[in-house]
Amino acid sequence: MMIPLNGWIKPKRVFDGTNLLTGQAVQLKDGYLVQISPVDEMPNTVSMVDLHGILAPGFVDLQVNGGGGVLLNNQPSHNAMCQILRAHRRHGTVAILPTVITDTREVLHAAVNAALEAKEEAGIIGLHIEGPHLSVTRRGTHAEEHIRPFDPETLGLVEKLRNSDIPVMVTVAPEIVGKTVICDLANLGAIVSIGHTNATVEEGRAALAQGARCFTHLFNAMPPMINRDPGVVAAAINSDAYAGIICDGHHVSDELIKMALRARPCPDRMFVISDAMPTISGPEQFKLYNTEVKIKDGRLINSQGNLAGAHITMSQSVKRLIDCIGISPVEALKMAISVPADVIQKPELGQLLNRRVEDLIILRDDYGFDKFASE
Repeated sequence: MMIPLNGWIKPKRVFDGTNLLTGQAVQLKDGYLVQISPVDEMPNTVSMVDLHGILAPGFVDLQVNGGGGVLLNNQPSHNAMCQILRAHRRHGTVAILPTVITDTREVLHAAVNAALEAKEEAGIIGLHIEGPHLSVTRRGTHAEEHIRPFDPETLGLVEKLRNSDIPVMVTVAPEIVGKTVICDLANLGAIVSIGHTNATVEEGRAALAQGARCFTHLFNAMPPMINRDPGVVAAAINSDAYAGIICDGHHVSDELIKMALRARPCPDRMFVISDAMPTISGPEQFKLYNTEVKIKDGRLINSQGNLAGAHITMSQSVKRLIDCIGISPVEALKMAISVPADVIQKPELGQLLNRRVEDLIILRDDYGFDKFASE
């Protein structure tokens, strides 16, 4: 349908970033949503366009490796980040944290410079540095030859980003980086996320005490929980820290996602990530570390038959959270919008007011995604 740039819209429901509201109308002015008002308080003279489905802000994804045929590690540039963003905007994601995984020093430097160049680019909200300071035994698809101890060079790159007020998430294995590194990163204002780790529950708790406040793709690249050896997963679930999770039906059992969501002691601490690769809005294969990765039965598989990132969008993840995990639409939307916005300390990305119409989405009655307005 044609959405007017000025006027009133009456959606079936409205997600304002916190609650799922009914009986509300929204006012658009010059292409921005400027007001939310109860329908029964509106004058009869006001003309409103009915809108089926849930009106919501666009999705916020804090772990995006690629899209549109582009992998950030292969093309660590400002232009590549923009191409990746465009690929994900087609599926309702309006803000991304481009993610550079374990690679050479040159690739990491280039990714940091790209994030600096993209500072003013709407929708590119910083940089996620996932590695190279990880556990070799929990590296997943990360190349072993590029995994290395933490060094002042990485700290300097993070400081460079933070000095330009660019949000940065750094995934590290706490048992690898040592006791002071997490404090140093947190003191710079980086979001320290625990991941690709073989840490014990005690090491996980110590990392949280040192300033870590997030966990990277919970369950994946972590030791399994055992009755007398619960490991870092238990530290995550029992904490008040944030935790990202992949909900594609391949990386984590739906039963474990249900358990983790029920077990968290604090609300609004779980968020969904895509961990998406170039196959989103792109071809069905790509090269990672000069090895072909391709889609097989909905999974991204490398030449060794191992998972190599995910082939899922945030909109598909939200639908799976509702249909397969069984959580409410409001909780699913918070996991995909307002919680990640809080993690990255950009709460405005989780709110509906004062947003461009291009940054709004519609969740249909079947919880599929539609664009609110064409760009």
